[in-house]
Amino acid sequence: MREKYKKFFLAGFIEGEGSLCISLKKNASSKFGINVDPEFFIYQRKSGRALLEMAQQIFHTGTIYEKDGNRNVLVFAIRNRRSIKEKVIPFFEKYVMPFSQKFKNSFSIIKRIIELEERGAHQTKEGMIEILKLASSFKTLEGKRGKWDAKKLLENLLRDHTSDSE
Repeated sequence: MREKYKKFFLAGFIEGEGSLCISLKKNASSKFGINVDPEFFIYQRKSGRALLEMAQQIFHTGTIYEKDGNRNVLVFAIRNRRSIKEKVIPFFEKYVMPFSQKFKNSFSIIKRIIELEERGAHQTKEGMIEILKLASSFKTLEGKRGKWDAKKLLENLLRDHTSDSE
């Protein structure tokens, strides 16, 4: 199959089986004790491994592993911010977004968070507040210990920010 057709096929597959999300991870060495990381996933039953391998070949990155709690499902994951910026975002802009209903909001949020982080906004309290405001608009946020409430993290940061400025 010609490469261009593979990419359009993958775009349609991503619309159905793909996921963009924000992962919040505790990190004691991070300035605010947390990392806000965009992530990209595609899910498929083990019998469809070839589709995930095709995605890995097209993106030239990512890992394939068994889904926690369901060994019959495989996950193709890209968790590296640079790879998402340089490979996933351009792919989405060209092949997914012109036809997508599913990713209208999440794509623009992910893109904006990456832009803010690239400018170092996550190193300032105001920037982290803006990033967490964007992240809190996601319905689901993944964290190493389950679902996190970005709104609570934002409230804590805003409360600390208010007391710092007094």
